[in-house]
Amino acid sequence: MRQAIAPRARILLLLLLAVTGALFAQAAPVSAHAALTGSDPQQGAVVDQAPSQVSLTFSEKVAMSDGSVRVLDPKGKQVDEGKTTDLGSNTYAVNLHEGLPDGTFTVVYQVVSADSHPVSGAFTFSVGAPSKTSVALSDQEAGGGVVGGLYGFARYVAYAGFALFVGGAAFVLACWQRGAGVRPVQRLVVSGWIALTAATLAMLLLRGSYAGSGKVGDIFDLSLLSQVLETKTGAALVSRLLLLAAGALFIAVLFGAFEKREDEKERQDLTFGLAIGGIVVAAGLAATWALAEHASTGIQTGIAMPVDVLHLLAVAAWLGGLSALLVALYRAPSIEASAVRRFSGVAFGSVAVLAATGIYQSWRQLGSWSALTGTSYGQLLFVKIGLVAVLVGVAWISRRWTARLTSAPEAVSESDDSEESEEAEERTDEKEPAAAQVGGGDRKRAAQLARQRAAVATAREKRARDADPRRSGLRRSVLAEAGVAVVVLAVTTALTSAEPGRTVEDAKAATAAASQPESAALSLEMPFDTGGQDGKGIARLELDPARVGGNDLHVYVERPNGRAFDIPEVKVALTLEEKDIGPLPVVPDRIATGHWTATGVQIPMTGNWNIEVTVRTSDIDQVTVDKNAQIG
Repeated sequence: MRQAIAPRARILLLLLLAVTGALFAQAAPVSAHAALTGSDPQQGAVVDQAPSQVSLTFSEKVAMSDGSVRVLDPKGKQVDEGKTTDLGSNTYAVNLHEGLPDGTFTVVYQVVSADSHPVSGAFTFSVGAPSKTSVALSDQEAGGGVVGGLYGFARYVAYAGFALFVGGAAFVLACWQRGAGVRPVQRLVVSGWIALTAATLAMLLLRGSYAGSGKVGDIFDLSLLSQVLETKTGAALVSRLLLLAAGALFIAVLFGAFEKREDEKERQDLTFGLAIGGIVVAAGLAATWALAEHASTGIQTGIAMPVDVLHLLAVAAWLGGLSALLVALYRAPSIEASAVRRFSGVAFGSVAVLAATGIYQSWRQLGSWSALTGTSYGQLLFVKIGLVAVLVGVAWISRRWTARLTSAPEAVSESDDSEESEEAEERTDEKEPAAAQVGGGDRKRAAQLARQRAAVATAREKRARDADPRRSGLRRSVLAEAGVAVVVLAVTTALTSAEPGRTVEDAKAATAAASQPESAALSLEMPFDTGGQDGKGIARLELDPARVGGNDLHVYVERPNGRAFDIPEVKVALTLEEKDIGPLPVVPDRIATGHWTATGVQIPMTGNWNIEVTVRTSDIDQVTVDKNAQIG
């Protein structure tokens, strides 16, 4: 049975690694998390005189250092002063030299969005008239290339290491304390710590080149490293390393002093101390992601960051504990059914936390159904939801095998093992004189024979346990569960690199608003009849400038003869049915007889809007009329 299972396990893991690699190949380079929504001069504009500065407006706040924006003349010579200025409202400027020649200028920018991802791009404008330019721009996106791939791989290894370290340690403390003395489990937890530490150091070295030039040679540039340490991401990575130092002490106690404690009271006290310390270290490590990535930007950051910490801890408890269980089932001499049952409860609680926190995170990062179906973030989220559904299904099968394993009388397996042990001892006693004669009293030879007999006995006992269909069934289901978890972790890493759907749509709306030409006011005439005495008239609505963003609204109410109509109330509502937006109510103020107005009326996006005007001519007589109009 062991020889049959092992090849299948290796093939499954190789296939899963191949899928993981394919996912990484599609995930890099990462999408930008901030978009350029406007500039002065505008892209492609032709101005009469050279401007004194160039300003850029982004969809969200970005981190910008000197040299982040460069302006090049037609010959490729840099003509800006190098120092950038924050003008507020996500707008940044760089001053230009005086006496610039006519021709086409190229603006190149590379900044870092608020959630730590690099953003780059370029555009041109001309002074006097367009001309040829010798500026050659790289076709490599920010965060791409070899450095981008290495950084993405380090991110994945960091997540995997966190899950193995935190989840494996939690499995030992909460489910199987005897596992603290099992060498394969120790190796798993220590390997997780080493992987997380190595990945964090790699990300710290790669960060400067990843967010900047993208050159492999800049990885070991100490000046870039010093700049990284001053950023939010650098501070998070350094904090993670400090917490990992505390994690090393935790591992030393867990697999050293704790494993050797025999007094029950001392063991309980040490368990309590390790649990408190472990929770602090694990929560701190999770917070280093929450404080530097998606959760730290956008809406409701005060809620999003604690929720992100809970989400990461639940992932580690489930997937890391699952890995520890898999190692115990395949490599440990034995594992109690009660330990498997306890982990089953921990996994169920983790899934519940993941469902609650995942729903909130999805809503926060998407914001609309269109973002779910029309953005790469939403599509990746669909893939993750499907994989998690498969994972939960396989976990349900594992729970059934766990129930069968725990329902079987443990005394039977124990007696079987004891009988085999007695037989092994009898055979050992029979062979002892012969061994002594062969070895001629040589203690070294006797010890070697004793180790061989112990190994044979252990192998025999392991074959007996492997023959149990309940145990082998649980092994197979846990192996499949761990395999799907590898892919889920890869998709999760890709999600952290993908631009959230909400920011994609916000950037599109902001870009559309900034690129819209000035338009004339929208004017609509809507005849009405409230049905009462003197209830007929015309409502004339004007919306200026009738574009995405803030608008001025005027409503003129006139009698059929064209004179102003003095009425008690007017209301307006706007609805974009194709996007399921609205009705957005507007209550204008009366400023004169028959004239009502409202300022700052927000139109969130372009489209064919339905505009309703409700007119009340008396206490009981009112009517609502409407028309459709293209806005923006």
